Amino acid sequence: MTTITTAGTRTGTTAGRLPMRYVLLETRRQLRNVKAMVFTFAIPVVMLLVFGAAYGGQTDPVTHLPFLVVTTLQMTAYGAMMAALSQAFSLVTERSIGWNRQLRVTPLSGWAFLASKLVAAMAFAALSVTITFAVAILGLHASLEPGRWAAAGLGIWAGVVPFALIAILVGQFAKPAYAQPLFMVVFMGMSILGGLWVPLSVMPAWMGTVAHLLPSYWLNRVGQMGAGAAGSSGMTEPALVLAGWTVVLAAVIVWRYRRDAARR
Repeated sequence: MTTITTAGTRTGTTAGRLPMRYVLLETRRQLRNVKAMVFTFAIPVVMLLVFGAAYGGQTDPVTHLPFLVVTTLQMTAYGAMMAALSQAFSLVTERSIGWNRQLRVTPLSGWAFLASKLVAAMAFAALSVTITFAVAILGLHASLEPGRWAAAGLGIWAGVVPFALIAILVGQFAKPAYAQPLFMVVFMGMSILGGLWVPLSVMPAWMGTVAHLLPSYWLNRVGQMGAGAAGSSGMTEPALVLAGWTVVLAAVIVWRYRRDAARR
């Protein structure tokens, strides 16, 4: 039975259904944003076609995987990361029009708010991973065992979670005027320093040290390890690093949401 509290918020069965309804609504809304989807999916595919076609016949000396496969994994991680981080723009827009303030007077908890944005980002990232893999396999004839493709793809997709949380965090703090520059700094910095554009083996030694501190490096590594890269010790290490990032970021986001809710 649904009841109304003195504060004006609903409790009972309606409150229980609200988080799931909002999660589904947010996911559908994000997937209807055709312009953002085309832009997000096109960039990694174009880069894959350019670099994959140019060097696809060679073997990467570090991973001992075909260079086309290595490039596919890099561009897949790049595209999935961009799909997740792009959620920051919708959050900034919602804050600017007062939508977040409206949510705080509903029974939507901090964790439910977090889940709604996370599910939408993961759905976006799943499409990016699928499209990039399809282009590599069907268009460029990238060769890898089906089980390896599945492990690499699922690893990259699951590893996108901390990037979705970074987008939420940016969306909670950034002002509309600074959202675009901040997104570019975060996105480009993680792409370059994480080794998604240029192999770290050809970069200065200090960049390798910095890369190990970034989730983008481990996102690429989880894909390479799933693909069976030489010297791979399994996916445990990158999974633990990415999980650590996830826990810390999630705690900060929920704290921020509750702090804002307490101000209303």
